[in-house]
Amino acid sequence: MKILAVGWNYADHCKELNPTKLPKHPVIFMKPETALLKDNKPFYLPNFSERIDYECELVVRISKMGKNISKKFASRYYDEIGLGIDFTARDLQNGFKAAGAPWEICKGFDNSAPVSEFISKEGYDINNLNFSLKKNGETVQQGNTSDMIFSVDEIIEYVSKFFTLKTGDIIFTGTPVGVGPVKINDHLEGFIEDKMMFHFDVL
Repeated sequence: MKILAVGWNYADHCKELNPTKLPKHPVIFMKPETALLKDNKPFYLPNFSERIDYECELVVRISKMGKNISKKFASRYYDEIGLGIDFTARDLQNGFKAAGAPWEICKGFDNSAPVSEFISKEGYDINNLNFSLKKNGETVQQGNTSDMIFSVDEIIEYVSKFFTLKTGDIIFTGTPVGVGPVKINDHLEGFIEDKMMFHFDVL
């Protein structure tokens, strides 16, 4: 299975990290399968970074194989949604970006992609969906998919030009404003609307 992810997909988050201009196409990167962290298992801070940031994101799971998928048919290729965190070694990323070098290491390290259970998309408006993240009981991120620069269906249309999507692949769809660091003993809780999707500790 593949873990595909979209960077800079909310305008306010773009300003938060890269106050230049908005992307004209989805910014795509990948994480290896070893990045997955499931079942509310704790996240252990790695020793190679001085700053690990949380980025809470809506995640969709691909339900059937597809290639060169048109936007108007994209909704047929996923039937479940979840919530995830794209943990990012921000200090490493800043160094790689300054050097013009690839930054997979800062995004794809082991356990950098905690993912919740997946639930049916039925009953949810994928284009007007609230999600949020609490750290130690305080809401630190709130997003709505209507604020995406590129919608879920547009993302699927774009990535399927380059990668054949297979059943079980998951797509992180971007993070809203409010990213920040985690430290040992933090507790994270993620919500889609008012439904808690995950809760785990940082150790």
